[in-house]
Amino acid sequence: MANNKSALKRIQINKRNRLENRFYKSSVRTKIKRFLTQLEEYKSSQNPIDKYNAQILLSSVYSTLDKACKKNILHKNTAARKKSQLAAKLKID
Repeated sequence: MANNKSALKRIQINKRNRLENRFYKSSVRTKIKRFLTQLEEYKSSQNPIDKYNAQILLSSVYSTLDKACKKNILHKNTAARKKSQLAAKLKID
């Protein structure tokens, strides 16, 4: 247990930051899963509306990745790698 005020404050700050980091990382994972399911739906139907919806979801994933990168939650190369992989999946289909 912490013995002084500054240590108690650091514990509180670390808890706050951990929750914010968890929020961004889980949001990225959730949005990627939604994008991939939409992409599978497009593969099976070949409907241009499904591809358009996948592109909208991809831009949402990009936005979340960029925000996480800006707040130093994800490394910039990690965000770039994820964005590149997702764009390649959309391009192939």
